[in-house]
Formats: sequence, C-alpha cells, structure tokens
Amino acid sequence: VGLKPFFLFYYILSVVLFLVALPLIIILSFKQKYKESIPSRFFLFKNPPFKNSQSTWFHVCSLGEARALKPILDRLDEEKIVITTITQTGQDEAKKYDAEIRYLPYEMYLPFWIKPQKKLIVLEAEFWYMLFVMAHARGAEVILLNARISDKSVDKYMKFAWFYKKLLANVSILYVQSEVDKNRFLALGAKNIEVIGNIKLAGEIKKTYDYMKPDCELIVAGSTHPDEEESVLAAFSSYKSANSGAKLAIVPRHPERFEEVYSLMEEFALKEHLSLERFSQNKNFTSDLILVDMMGELNNIYAISDIAILGGAFRDDVGGHNPLEPAYFGCKIITGKHFFHQKELFKYVHHVQYVEATELNAALNAAKELPPSMVEEKIDLQKVIDKIKE
Repeated sequence: VGLKPFFLFYYILSVVLFLVALPLIIILSFKQKYKESIPSRFFLFKNPPFKNSQSTWFHVCSLGEARALKPILDRLDEEKIVITTITQTGQDEAKKYDAEIRYLPYEMYLPFWIKPQKKLIVLEAEFWYMLFVMAHARGAEVILLNARISDKSVDKYMKFAWFYKKLLANVSILYVQSEVDKNRFLALGAKNIEVIGNIKLAGEIKKTYDYMKPDCELIVAGSTHPDEEESVLAAFSSYKSANSGAKLAIVPRHPERFEEVYSLMEEFALKEHLSLERFSQNKNFTSDLILVDMMGELNNIYAISDIAILGGAFRDDVGGHNPLEPAYFGCKIITGKHFFHQKELFKYVHHVQYVEATELNAALNAAKELPPSMVEEKIDLQKVIDKIKE
C-alpha cells in the first residue's frame, strides 16, 4: 500500500485505540468466553501468519457464519482453504473443516501478518478496513458473500459513507442477501453487486441423535438469553394449568449460563410444584421442566418438539436466531419482535407468531389452531462456486 495519508492516519489510530483499551483487553482475556480469542487476536499468542499462501481465504465472525461455509467448502475440495474467525465458537466450528485456521488479528497487526492469497471471501458484515486494504494490496481478490446491512445499523453506515466507500473500493464483487441490501450498498458506493439470497438456506439441517418423543406436548425454548427464560416460564405456568400434560425444555444460547438458568428453573419448579431435571443426567423427558445443559442438542430436540419458542428476539439487543432449523423439523414457531439480524431468513419461513414477551401465553394457546412452520425457498450457490474457482 503506498502510504496514503488516510491509511497512515487509520493505522496510527488503531495503535492508539489499542493502547487506550489495553487494560480492558487484559481484564477481558481472563473471562472464559475470551480466554483463547483475545490473546490470539490482540497479542498474536499462538496465532502466526498462515503457512499457506495463494489459498482461498474465508473470514467469518462466529458460529453461524462458520457453519454456513459448509455447503460451499464441500464443493471446493480441490482448493487450498484457510479460515479466520473472531470468536471462539466460530473457531471451534471452523476446526471441523480441512483447512488452516487462525483468529483474525487486531487491525494494527494485519500489515505484517497477511500473506498473499488468491481470494479473500468475507461473510456478512465483517468490515475491517485494514483487512480489505492489505489483502487487496497483497494480491487477493476480495469478495463479499452473504453481505447485509441491517435496518438497525443502516443509519450508522450512511453517516460514515465516505469511509465505507474507501473500504469497498477494495472489493471486486458483492453477493448480497436481498434487493434492500443491494440498494444500501449502492448508496455506500459499492460496485458489481449481485442478489443471490441468504447462503444459510443452502445449509444442510440435520439431527445427530434420535430421541424418543414423549407422548405429550413438548415445548422447547431454544437459544434463550437473560430475562427471556423468566418470560417463558411465566407463560408456561398459565399454559400448563389448562394443558396438564405439557412439558417445557429450555436450551440457553450460552453454555456459561447453564447454572444460572437451572437455579431460576429450580425456584420456579418449587413455587409451581413441578418436576425438574437436567438433560445431561438422563437424556429423557420425564419431568415437567428440562434444562438442556449440553451443546449441539438443539436440532435433536426440535425434531421431537411441537412448539418452538425461539429466543434472542424478546429483548432488543440480540437480533434473533436462525428460524430455519425449527421450521425444518415442523415446529410451530413463536418468536419475539426484535429479530433484526435474522430478518432475511424469517422472510422464507411461513406461519410464525411474532409476539411480545407478555403475549407468550396467548401465543401458546393460539398455536393449537396454526399449521407447523415451513421453509419454501432454496438457493443456488453455483454462481459463487464458479467465481471462487476461477
């Protein structure tokens, strides 16, 4: 990169921000959730540059995007693949592929860390200026895949349109999720944009184990966040008084919350005279309430559930979770109104109830009259595969 004034200014700013944030970075690195990712990203601990150069490089943020790569990587078996992630859950998922895996270092390291690669394919909204500029400068063709700009963040992007124009100048083609996204990227000065839909529609949805369905109604609250469990339990309490056979399984989004959610359920079970079990202890559904305290079980439980209450959308700061899985297994889906990160996916899912947390009991009752949720659309990835291989 010829040392242009803006590049130099941005680089110095990234160093200054690093120094200012250093105490916080050090404190956070002791948290279980970050104990691998922060040392790798901010101190390059066990995070050297890729051994392979001239590979196809995918950059994803976390678990969902890492998983979305599968149908693409399955069709690139001849290619050398390298992958960077931001989060530890993304890293763990990426390790399942036949690829060299790293954490993406903080921006000030990238000019020294990036090796020449054939292509850099960046998923969704991972817009790092140094990543785009340096990968492009070292000869990689930069492609945005599944690109989106959510309703919630569109104003922020437009305020900094001048900055995104510089960043997007390094991109050769954008594959976006919708016409709305296309227009937003055009407004930011992007060129060569194609609407292909959401690549998550191409993912294979499968279960890893067949559990016996209890011979009663099973409600699952999947991927729940703080405060959502209380609302679900309160709604279940009213519902159970009229539907005595119903059972409720709760699957918190983050494993570090298992104990906290169990305590909450224990308190509730005592008060309501209900039985409670941990799924990890006997893996059956004999109690009224079940805490699913194991990772990777959600699809297996959707497969035997009647109603799925999909978490992450009853509070305004998460943005909802993927509805394709419960829809695939024919659950009747109830979710909140704050599903802004999943808006594109919800467009493809029919018969969903969108309610406030206080309306959950009414939604459970209404579910009796509704058909199961279903997904209609499919996506063709051929165009993307051809582009990556060329």
